[in-house]
Amino acid sequence: MAKTEDIQKLREMTGAGVMDCMKALKDANGDFDKAQELINERGLIKAEKKSSRTTGAGILESYIHNERVGVLLELRCETDFAAHSDPFKELAHNLVMHIAAMDPENVEALLAQPYVKDESLTVENFIKQTTAKVGENIQVGRFMRYEL
Repeated sequence: MAKTEDIQKLREMTGAGVMDCMKALKDANGDFDKAQELINERGLIKAEKKSSRTTGAGILESYIHNERVGVLLELRCETDFAAHSDPFKELAHNLVMHIAAMDPENVEALLAQPYVKDESLTVENFIKQTTAKVGENIQVGRFMRYEL
């Protein structure tokens, strides 16, 4: 049986549910790092399954960098509940900062880029991590970047 403090720590680090954390720790024979890897892998699989769902809600996120670069992003999800959640808002903010820094041509190019804060991830996989946390399909609708 996994320790309560290990389950809580894993939950805080990954955003996964209690039962998912317990199962991952059990499957990893108590190895915390292995359990974290399992949760990330399983989260990406869950995100793939959700990718066909309709995204009827979302937010517009804006960012201005040094009064010289501006970004407006349409980030979509399935429900208003998810759109107003902290992980979703944090994702939107991180994406507009990434777009300001990396200047992708379009949504497809954005998704293929290495994520600026963790180059071991693509932007698409970074989004899938949040999809696993909020439990809904998340899509980049469109964005615009302006630079003086």
